[in-house]
Amino acid sequence: MSGGQEALRAAMAAGEGQGVAPRDAKRLLAHAAGVDAARLMALGAAELSADVMARYGQYLARRATGEPVSKITGKRAFWNHEFLVTADVLDPRADTETLVAKALERDFTRVLDLGTGTGCILLSLLAERAQASGMGVDISPAALQVARENAARTGVGARADLRLSDWFDAVEGRFDLITANPPYITEAEMADLSPEVRDHDPHLALTPGGDGLEPYRIIARAAPAHLAPQGRILVEMGWRQGPQVAQIFAQAGFRDIETVQDFEGRDRVTCAALG
Repeated sequence: MSGGQEALRAAMAAGEGQGVAPRDAKRLLAHAAGVDAARLMALGAAELSADVMARYGQYLARRATGEPVSKITGKRAFWNHEFLVTADVLDPRADTETLVAKALERDFTRVLDLGTGTGCILLSLLAERAQASGMGVDISPAALQVARENAARTGVGARADLRLSDWFDAVEGRFDLITANPPYITEAEMADLSPEVRDHDPHLALTPGGDGLEPYRIIARAAPAHLAPQGRILVEMGWRQGPQVAQIFAQAGFRDIETVQDFEGRDRVTCAALG
């Protein structure tokens, strides 16, 4: 066995000793070494230096406390890109790719993303539609800075207008697509969230308090003034909130309301059009 393989085996054993899953340990070691995880097996002992192993040990300790790998490495794969993530933004998750996939079923040229966070929804959509432009708004200046960095990384910065706004307050014009992944966890459910989510994602992006539905009421009331004729709105929701969210949009005059399931067969996105 080569020195590099011995060092790698010792590193994996260190992760196991701290209760870190092998897949997570490999990603953290690769991050410490500054390489892609696929290259780990090719590293020699010299490349797994004392400095690298010291960083790796720090990452393992953070992961052992429940900090997500993405928050340690500062990045998360979503759709077709890798997005920067910080403690100031919601960690993009595969569930949200359901919304992106549904939005891409039809053409659009102007998109508004409410509560944009990392920008993962807006920027993924713009990257898939070279002729489209859009606006992303967020109440958090720190989140908007992350979104701006991601816009540059994905090559769509010139087509993404990122603004500080409390929902529609700073929004002008009309859009043929409005998207949102608003905070929707109920106040009662917060205590039952996994520590990875509850302790490391901003609470402002997780819950609005109460029944978790107030953002949908706000969006349903205000969206018609910003939707173009034949425009659509797509919102992510909790998997048990489908009927309530559909009712909110129906009462606001929307039609063609559809509940879309995620890749695990759970209700995840409500899609609606102007009546």
